[in-house]
Amino acid sequence: MAGTSALAIALTLGVGAASAQTAPAQDEETQVDEIVVTGFRASLDAALGIKRREAGVVDVIVAEDIADFPDLNLAESIQRIPGVSLDRDAGEGRSLTVRGLSSDFTRTRINGMEAQATTGGSDSSGGANRGRGFDFNVFASELFNSITVRKTAAAETEEGSLGATIDLQAVRPFDYDEGFTFAASAQGGYNDLSETTNPRAAVLLSNTWGDGRFGALISAAYSERDLWEEGFSSVRWAPAAAPGSTNSGGFCSPVGVSPQNPGNSTANGSSAANCAVGVARPANTASNVAAYNTANQANVFIPRLPRYGRLTHHQERLGVTGAFQFKPDDATVLSLDVLYSKLDSTRQEDFLESLSFSRNAAAGGQTQIAVREAAVENGALVYGVFDNVDVRSEQRFDELTTEFTQVNFTAEHDFSDTVRGKFFIGRALSEYTNPVQTTVTLDRQNIQGYSFDFRGNPDTPTLNYGFDVASPANWQWRDVTLGTTLATLPRSEIRLRPNGVTTTFESISGDLEWDVRDWLTLKVGVNGKSFLSDSYEFRRTDETLVPALPAGTTVANISNVLTGFGNDLGGTGNATSWLRPDLNALASLFNIYCNCNTGVAGGDFTLTGVTNGNARGGNRTIREDDFAYYAQADFNTELMGVPFRGNFGVRQVRTELDARGFSSTGGGTRVSGTNTYEDTLPSLNLAIEPAQDLIVRFAAAKVMARPQIGNTLAGTNYLVPTTSLSTATNFTASIGNVDLEPFRAKTYDLSVEWYFTDEALISFAYFYKDIDTYIQIIRQDLPYTALTALNPTAFDPAFCTTTCSGSTVFQLTSAVNTEGGPLKGFEISYQQPFTFLPGFLQYLGVQANYTHVESEIDYCNDAVCSTFVTNDLINLSPAAYNGTLYYDDDRFSARISAAYRDEYLQNVPGRNGNLVEGKIETLNIDVSSSFKLTDQITLTFEGLNLTDEDNHQYVGDDNRQSTSVYNHTGRQYYFGARYAF
Repeated sequence: MAGTSALAIALTLGVGAASAQTAPAQDEETQVDEIVVTGFRASLDAALGIKRREAGVVDVIVAEDIADFPDLNLAESIQRIPGVSLDRDAGEGRSLTVRGLSSDFTRTRINGMEAQATTGGSDSSGGANRGRGFDFNVFASELFNSITVRKTAAAETEEGSLGATIDLQAVRPFDYDEGFTFAASAQGGYNDLSETTNPRAAVLLSNTWGDGRFGALISAAYSERDLWEEGFSSVRWAPAAAPGSTNSGGFCSPVGVSPQNPGNSTANGSSAANCAVGVARPANTASNVAAYNTANQANVFIPRLPRYGRLTHHQERLGVTGAFQFKPDDATVLSLDVLYSKLDSTRQEDFLESLSFSRNAAAGGQTQIAVREAAVENGALVYGVFDNVDVRSEQRFDELTTEFTQVNFTAEHDFSDTVRGKFFIGRALSEYTNPVQTTVTLDRQNIQGYSFDFRGNPDTPTLNYGFDVASPANWQWRDVTLGTTLATLPRSEIRLRPNGVTTTFESISGDLEWDVRDWLTLKVGVNGKSFLSDSYEFRRTDETLVPALPAGTTVANISNVLTGFGNDLGGTGNATSWLRPDLNALASLFNIYCNCNTGVAGGDFTLTGVTNGNARGGNRTIREDDFAYYAQADFNTELMGVPFRGNFGVRQVRTELDARGFSSTGGGTRVSGTNTYEDTLPSLNLAIEPAQDLIVRFAAAKVMARPQIGNTLAGTNYLVPTTSLSTATNFTASIGNVDLEPFRAKTYDLSVEWYFTDEALISFAYFYKDIDTYIQIIRQDLPYTALTALNPTAFDPAFCTTTCSGSTVFQLTSAVNTEGGPLKGFEISYQQPFTFLPGFLQYLGVQANYTHVESEIDYCNDAVCSTFVTNDLINLSPAAYNGTLYYDDDRFSARISAAYRDEYLQNVPGRNGNLVEGKIETLNIDVSSSFKLTDQITLTFEGLNLTDEDNHQYVGDDNRQSTSVYNHTGRQYYFGARYAF
């Protein structure tokens, strides 16, 4: 939470300097580049002094910066650091990319130990985090007094990162010079799209006793957040017609057109006269044939699920820290740190959508659609008028909770004037639960005259349903009494999918340091840690069978109207209101949460996991045990009369992996696999000062990052050796790969820093990463017979006898190791207070940075990697910049900040036959100001996302960028006050 840090209040008013603390987890070999973005010039000057003395490349934000910056959470603050970019979910920072490398390549440590925090998200933002990435939106920024981003490796720094290691350090009582410290703050927030107001509050209490020998501290932060997320989505685009597995079978051809589509099928009821049972083919007119030929092409892409929707978010975030420190003597410090954070949230998703374009013949989908009018631009069907389109009003409701608890103990002891030691032990537990994930639908079958038009509005197309979508009389509850034949599709659905994941880290380490000479220190250490990820999922056996409405109950009794949609969204002619299912009414009517069979037709709401073929894949366990030891030498001397310092060393690590799960085919076969690998990781950091106020740094290292566990956006798991098979709406399969090797790379850094005047810096940093081993997703089209040859048990011929056959083409998804490629780039930073200006202008200052990154990753283009396609690394933005212009005098402070991130790729290759999936560039503008009424009371104002930046995602290729998501969340404002004593 921005601007409300109780700690920051104390720091700002002179109650001890948190920046003076050296966190136990902080590695002394690396550069502390303390970026004081609040504009306090004394802090900026101190930061530059630290920067000049250190060897490696590290960026730090101290607590007063986080509190006074217009940031919602930790991720929003860290993005101000050079080379760091942010990815948002529901308008709030969730994950980070450092120098082009995503959160899978970045480790996060809290109070000295590696940890993982997991939250849930919308499907378009990746859903629940079941991988290695860290979700920063779990934590309020008030809980920490420093954030350190380590960009270069050293032997004493734990392995596992190609991009950076991020250290979060909570405040401790010995950080304060004075014994008693108290601070509190409160704010009210307002969102201009949802028009809601929410509270924020924070408090900190700290004291020391016994001549400073014992100290205790507790801090807490609480916030609520309500917002809307509105916009258009298509759930990707797919080829309109065969060949391949990524299309839904093509449109229905007019009578007499050859080749006929769909072909004659007794099961589907298609013939020379009919598209399906009861669905006649369009007449053979010139306009019908021309429209069909325009639309029904393999190189023309269509929106799979064109829809408008509103996501209603509610969040409650609570964070508590406790710290206890004891000095039994002058040579010993014992510290116990406790951190608890809880993020409770709900998300309601309401969509008005057309189903048929994404479904195959067996699901009553695209093969029944008749095309009346069509227009294609740049390989995309941008306009069409259609008959026989199924339309749905869908509501999904999620209850989500993340509880994070960490306890760690640190003992530091000076054995002599030259020998020091540290012992650390800790445990971090992240429990993510999604106990309610329920979707209900209202449907209407075979709409005539449905149309979409992207011409002139590629992000907010005009969707015309041909009927009043707000009237209950025009919607159906399509229940089990209709039967289960093709002619009854679509059937209304009740989906129940509770799920969760528990992640545990346990770590123990010991370190020794010996000052061999005044200029030389030797360091050795050992570290053991374990990582456990355990996930589960439950579902109904058949989600498409729902009970009939009781006598006297109508659609009007189980629905309500969504209103006021589309403010500031753009587009014309779209519905601003529509009928939506009332989940609470349906839950009460049918007792859907009983986890039982209610005894009526369609009323089996029993939830199963491992025994349910649709849920088995969500039940899996990953355990990883790592053991490492290192040796390192730090030196600080002169070379030919100029200061010369640095470190060199080597780290040896062994990783043992055990992955277990259940294949979704073969009757829920339990599968498991193991893998073991070792890495030797040398490192070097150097800093030399060839001239006054000029420092040149160089670093080199071998680094590794362990394989991802899974990728929701890619639609597959990586490590668990399970298989999956789907023959419902599309034909897909997947295979896991426990034998994946980690990402490995050689890294090189070269930087120059010029301190051209007091409190000022211009710096240039060049970095190069040679990625030797990479992991990528391969998608290949294979007939089912080929799948059977790969795994006769998982893909038994008996599993493909009704809606498919041995010749049916499936898209198989799997993860493999490839050679990777180089990543290189540079960072430019500039900061300076304008003290040379006259009058009030002397209180102005600026801090700015720019990052440019390039990559050349060779992605496999076929199953055996005989051909490759070269493209950017996933999640890499070629350009990014941050800038802050500030004013700060004794009483008034104000800042305006801009954060830009270039567009980037999310999947290569993309799903549904697209070459890539990506996200469009963003520019976020924030402001912050404060006015000091007294020495104890300060008034604050903050404005976030002032341009109401869109979340804009696309699929396509180098020439086509078809919109898959275009949502906005509105502007956020905060007013409040801080008090310190």
